[in-house]
Amino acid sequence: MSRRILRGLVACSLGALALVACSSGAPPSSSRQLTLGTLLPKTGSSASLGGPESAGVAVALQEINDAGGVLDHPVDVVEGDSGDATSNVASQTVDRELAAGVDGIVGASSDAVTLEVIDKVAAAGVVMVSPANTSGVLSGYANAHGLFFRTCPPDSLQGRVLGKLIATDQHQRLAVLAVRDPYAAALSDQVVASFKAAGGADATRVDYDPAGTEISSAVAHAAASLPDAVLVIGFDEASKVVAELVARGIGPDRISLYLADGALSDKVADGLPPGTLAGTKGTRPGNALPADFRARLQAANPDLTEFGYAAQSYDAVILLALAAQAAGTSDGTALAATLPVVSRGGVKCTTFATCRDLLKAGQDIDYDGQSGPVDFGADGDPAKASIGVYRFGSDDRYNPVPIDVVALDVPPATR
Repeated sequence: MSRRILRGLVACSLGALALVACSSGAPPSSSRQLTLGTLLPKTGSSASLGGPESAGVAVALQEINDAGGVLDHPVDVVEGDSGDATSNVASQTVDRELAAGVDGIVGASSDAVTLEVIDKVAAAGVVMVSPANTSGVLSGYANAHGLFFRTCPPDSLQGRVLGKLIATDQHQRLAVLAVRDPYAAALSDQVVASFKAAGGADATRVDYDPAGTEISSAVAHAAASLPDAVLVIGFDEASKVVAELVARGIGPDRISLYLADGALSDKVADGLPPGTLAGTKGTRPGNALPADFRARLQAANPDLTEFGYAAQSYDAVILLALAAQAAGTSDGTALAATLPVVSRGGVKCTTFATCRDLLKAGQDIDYDGQSGPVDFGADGDPAKASIGVYRFGSDDRYNPVPIDVVALDVPPATR
């Protein structure tokens, strides 16, 4: 979609809003305070991601409001728990936030949770920006009517990097243990295809229910394939999967273990003998985080030790704020039309205050954030991506500074 068309959409949205305001005697919508809701995991299987993501939101809000806010108003936030796909928490949170009049929602983390609520959010005319959804099903999701965006790339990118990494590490037989979830299924398929394309000989995928009793039988099935590498794609339950791998003699002390983003956590080592995870590798979308940004996150949450998707959450909030500033309104439809405009093709800027001042001066901007360039395409996906490769040390903790970062363009076929 060209920037001319996007500007036209914004103009149409603003014109319609102005007519409504004039006919009702209400103040122009540009005077409305931007209110955002969060739909991030405080409970459930991906709760470990909620801390970094919430810290990213908090840092962005402080930066925006310290700089004077959006349209001369502070940005407000209504916080909410997403839970996971086994609960009804997300739906209840969305109902509460829509009733509170939010203009945009930052979340969810889980693809399955987003798919549960996205139709309801879009029907309310509220824009949704996920910091962590990766499923290809959400690319240009029809029922979202252009109101869904994400600041992390689809699975095809991480799968390409992770599969090639495992093959390049001289492995031939891969066993993938994947949580039964749309995200894990799609990422697993991409990893297997990339692994074989890079020279891997054989791959076996076994799905498991994180809430059930299938982990033991799934690991037994994976062990029967005689792998020389095991990949776990899941969330907080990954610690149980790795413990079962160790119990069956195919743990990372004997066979190379790899972890995909949702499972890339220090908590994986819980209950394991010291040093078990030393040398284990994993991947996660995003750039290396500068030390000063990590310090800001830890100031927002002193207990924070992991930073997964914090940058993407921060960027989601900054982009929504800049879209409101550019559109002159907090209306969700106008925000959606303006998000691509502020993310690409103008004067490069990297902070809210700098970008906001450029907008006030009549400049078109191109915001590049803490997670890297976003450059939203017409389907709401970023057009560029960075995938970080991480390694666990002898202390069973992974270094938040990646050992490698692979920069990729998102192929047009996936956008």
